[in-house]
Amino acid sequence: MGIEKDIQQANFRNEFQKMGINLLFTANWLNERIGRVLTTEDITQQQYNILRILRGSEVPLSTLQIRERMLDKMSDTSRIVDRLIVKELVQKAACKVDKRLVDITLTQKGLDLVQKLDQFNDQIDAILKGVTETEANTLNQILDKLRSLPDHP
Repeated sequence: MGIEKDIQQANFRNEFQKMGINLLFTANWLNERIGRVLTTEDITQQQYNILRILRGSEVPLSTLQIRERMLDKMSDTSRIVDRLIVKELVQKAACKVDKRLVDITLTQKGLDLVQKLDQFNDQIDAILKGVTETEANTLNQILDKLRSLPDHP
């Protein structure tokens, strides 16, 4: 099934427009499927992303540092962190180096949740197994190339 059938549109301005629409449609398709897995633990993709960032960090991170590493740069990181605090998955403390900053760290409950969600990694990977590893590598190279191009007004 092609993008034409998925969105019921036969004509595109050119292959670049078709590619852009296809990328957006596919990203939303993937987000929806991953979201289904995460809802079993009452967690959003942005919350999961923050928990994974904190688990991967060897030191506490400020909300600014977290935002820089997030997949969705438009997320309201402070608000998401506050929700994670209410769920007791992260904690914040005054930064020892710069009192103007707040350090965010993963709690044991947060670490336990991320580790529990790791059991779904194979299920999430399976969503993308419709392509070969070689095709995935090629697509990764193309996507990296697209993001490395200078912005055009």
